[in-house]
Amino acid sequence: MHGNESTTTKALFDFFKFITSNKQVTKDLLSKHTFYVLPMLNPDGAALYTRENANGVDLNRDAQALSQRESKVLRSIFDALQPDLCLNMHDQRSIFGIKGPKPATLSFLAPSADILKTITPAREVAMGLIVKMKNYIKAHHHNQIGRFDDSYNQNCVGDSFTSSGVPTILFEAGHFKDDYSREQSRSFVFYALIALFDLDAASQNNSVDYKEYFNIPENQKIYKDVVLYNVRVDGEDTLQTISFQYKEIIHDQNIVFELYFDAVEVDKDVFGHQYFDLQGGKVLVNSHQNIVIDKKISTIFDINRNLMLI
Repeated sequence: MHGNESTTTKALFDFFKFITSNKQVTKDLLSKHTFYVLPMLNPDGAALYTRENANGVDLNRDAQALSQRESKVLRSIFDALQPDLCLNMHDQRSIFGIKGPKPATLSFLAPSADILKTITPAREVAMGLIVKMKNYIKAHHHNQIGRFDDSYNQNCVGDSFTSSGVPTILFEAGHFKDDYSREQSRSFVFYALIALFDLDAASQNNSVDYKEYFNIPENQKIYKDVVLYNVRVDGEDTLQTISFQYKEIIHDQNIVFELYFDAVEVDKDVFGHQYFDLQGGKVLVNSHQNIVIDKKISTIFDINRNLMLI
């Protein structure tokens, strides 16, 4: 759906390989379930590595207008199949974390069906399945699991499908320490699918209470990619915090991570996936020019705890 969010697609192909492995448990699965998959709804966005399609439209905000061919294809398939369950697969940015703090390596959402966030039968089913996946992953793999904001937006695909009475689960693959390639979150999505379809004995016949869904901590925008603490900027006496974010850029058909200024703040707790305490060290920026937010940082020099950012 979003061309720069491929982690869950990779995990789906891991899942396909597993369920075609001719094991008895997967034979049983395929005798009971039929899977319909759109592995790439937004091929132009994937080619350009952009969230939007070639017309600059976010397909996950086009569920009502259906202004794009891709949106019409998706809705026509949904209407024709009348599925029992929909999985809406995404990546989320590295800014998201949960209390602790911890990065939100995998997050789920049972989308709302209306502005009141009513727990409809479809939402209740989705919530129970999410609890089931969360319990399995937490017990066997990790506990950095978040819950995405469930504010209703009729233009979003998940909300639209849920309001049509079909249980829908949003998957959001996120950040894991030192893993910007997201191979860890890819594996967690795979394990979530294993639990969802009872392909491990540890996930089978476990009763769940859908209300536990609300105990999953909600995602918060609390992380930066790189944070410098206790910094003196170009001769100023006040200690400050400087944060940076990576932008994913396509260069020569490869994804590269470029660092950009994000914010300069005083006396504020900022969590970083990488963080450095300069203990009062100075930062010289572009030969004593002021820090410019959203400006690319091409080089960082370390000079006895003083830094020069270029």
